Amino acid sequence: MSKQVKRVFDKEFKINTVRLILNKSKKVAELSRELGINANTLHAWKNQYEQEQEASFPGKGHQTPIEEELRKLQKENRVLQEERDILKKALGIFSKA
Repeated sequence: MSKQVKRVFDKEFKINTVRLILNKSKKVAELSRELGINANTLHAWKNQYEQEQEASFPGKGHQTPIEEELRKLQKENRVLQEERDILKKALGIFSKA
């Protein structure tokens, strides 16, 4: 039984591949056969590039600006909730005294 190895493609490769499709120099089916990449994957890359242009394909561990802002706000929210909980406990301790 052979294991399938997941291939990882960098941003530059994906952009160059999509540009070949968009410039009409290669058809998706033709590129799919040449590169050994599923045609559905190539269509997904093309759609993502058309929506996000150069911001597409951020890579593993990299986030789009919107995702980064969301992550930052969620972290700030957690900190504020912890501070609020500490203040509630302190109020309870001091009000008993």
